[in-house]
Amino acid sequence: MKLPRQQYIFQPEELHGIAKQAVGLDRKEGCARIVSQLKEKYPGHIRTDLPWIFNNAGGAMGAMKLLHCSLSEYIILFGSPIGTEGHSGRYSADVYDYVFSGEMWCYHEGDLERTVFKPGDGAHLTRTQTKGYRLPEGAFMLEYSRGNIPGMFFFGLADTVLSTLDYKVLGRTLSYSGQLIFSELLKGKI
Repeated sequence: MKLPRQQYIFQPEELHGIAKQAVGLDRKEGCARIVSQLKEKYPGHIRTDLPWIFNNAGGAMGAMKLLHCSLSEYIILFGSPIGTEGHSGRYSADVYDYVFSGEMWCYHEGDLERTVFKPGDGAHLTRTQTKGYRLPEGAFMLEYSRGNIPGMFFFGLADTVLSTLDYKVLGRTLSYSGQLIFSELLKGKI
């Protein structure tokens, strides 16, 4: 029996709406609300048992919780209770960030002023675009990406491999992502 291959199952507008429901809630409660809504809206495609892990990429360090990862999409909760800043990376994928706590500050090459994204706002980094960003203290967001997800791993793991040398985090990131990708492939989801 040949399984049909699905590429995208998540819709940016729906994810933005889910993130907006967490605005104004304490961070822990906001994260729980988002995860609950995602599980309800996308049954069988959201994994909630994986722990929060560090993510070092583009000079920024934050915490992330993987909720979905396939060859064509990922969804994470991401943020930092103490703040961070760095380079976004340049991908062959679109990245959507939906702020539900704190702020995200961004600028693109040539910008002389920052753009501030507040709770309830959404930012879209289009394929091959890049930006500088800062998460002041206490910023958290729901992040969604669609496109070539395996191609994002090089940037996403380079700081861990070459700078922090935190191979425990590297192992967890690869293990959890691999588990999620394999699980989605078994469901016919690329």
